[in-house]
Amino acid sequence: MRTTFVRQTLPRRGVRSWWGKAWQRAVEEAAYSDAELRPGRVSARRGDVGGISIDAGNLLAAVRAGDDAWTVEVVVPTLEASARRALIDVVAAESGRIAELLAGNLPHDFVEHVEEVGVELLPYGGEFSATCTCPHYLDPCAHALAVLFQVGWLVDADPLVLFALRGLDRESLLSELHERDTAQGTSIERPIADLADDVEIVVDAAMRAQRALELFEWGEDLPEGLV
Repeated sequence: MRTTFVRQTLPRRGVRSWWGKAWQRAVEEAAYSDAELRPGRVSARRGDVGGISIDAGNLLAAVRAGDDAWTVEVVVPTLEASARRALIDVVAAESGRIAELLAGNLPHDFVEHVEEVGVELLPYGGEFSATCTCPHYLDPCAHALAVLFQVGWLVDADPLVLFALRGLDRESLLSELHERDTAQGTSIERPIADLADDVEIVVDAAMRAQRALELFEWGEDLPEGLV
């Protein structure tokens, strides 16, 4: 299922998660040289990238460059059926893993477990295949790197964006977990969808608390409805 994210702005505190930093390293590895990497990073931070559309194995966005605008498409390998099943099994293997993922956390031991069963979740530089309507001949060009940097911000905030790129978006993940439980006759007290709703409420409360703390530190008044 294709999802379009609104124009991104540089996170106030930068990329903080270990998986977000791993994505950034992969982008740096993908660059042919600093001659493309530096302007790509500057373009991302300046906000030249429009809304980013993400589907299984595909990124699509427009990038402004002066009076021109170029269309960038990046292809990322998706999981084969066997790897997809293995990933589902790892998520289901330990209580609380789906809740952590839905809450925006990607535990390091979870990724290690995934890699042990032969599933590559985090990308490396050579996996990105980019095309751009600009006249630059390199893959990826600075415009594609700008898009990839901003996708890293999305991944940093929500690791399920990474799952979606690999071909297993949030809805599919929850659905396949439910089907797995049903097929195995697993007894669960509440449907996974209900758990997802509860996690969203907790995450929203945590984000509101973090925003309130930032405003308090800056000495600003709290807006109505924030707390």
